[in-house]
Amino acid sequence: MVGMGRAPRGHGVLGVESADPVLSFLSALGLAQAAGTALVIDLCGDVTLRTGRTLADIAEDGPELGELSPGRSGVALLTCGPLHVVESVPVVEALAPNWPAVVVRCQSGQWPGPTVPVRALLPGLLQPAGQSPAVWQPLAPGVRPSGPGPILPRLRGAMVRRLLAGRVDRRSRWVSAWEPVWAMPWA
Repeated sequence: MVGMGRAPRGHGVLGVESADPVLSFLSALGLAQAAGTALVIDLCGDVTLRTGRTLADIAEDGPELGELSPGRSGVALLTCGPLHVVESVPVVEALAPNWPAVVVRCQSGQWPGPTVPVRALLPGLLQPAGQSPAVWQPLAPGVRPSGPGPILPRLRGAMVRRLLAGRVDRRSRWVSAWEPVWAMPWA
């Protein structure tokens, strides 16, 4: 598939999935912020966003000039609309070559390309054992992951508010912790 991995010109296309819908949404925004300029495509459909046109609109009418490539630096957000994941793949492939990075927020096993699993680090018996590689988000201090992968700094309320408002500084510890994730071999 074209554009589904890391590309020489940019970061490429990476899926992001988590069992927690809030964590998956914030993770997609963090991974996109770490790339600098990126398009986030939400295939989950469990979050209502006011983004205007959807991926379904692009599939039906074709892309508008402003959707083909970024008009400015930062993160752009696009919801899937009433489009099945299988139908979305060619649309994402058509958009990806002109974007430095594309992050696809998806459910587990939904996206056919490389996908980053994001797992919450829960304390005590709540922590599942024997996890495969993932990006780990601590929810309490002092909790160790049960599998390999990068551990993000704790996500504070102020950072969540800035992420949702689109006012995140790429130099923040939480966003910069996402940068190496782009270069890791995700299955």
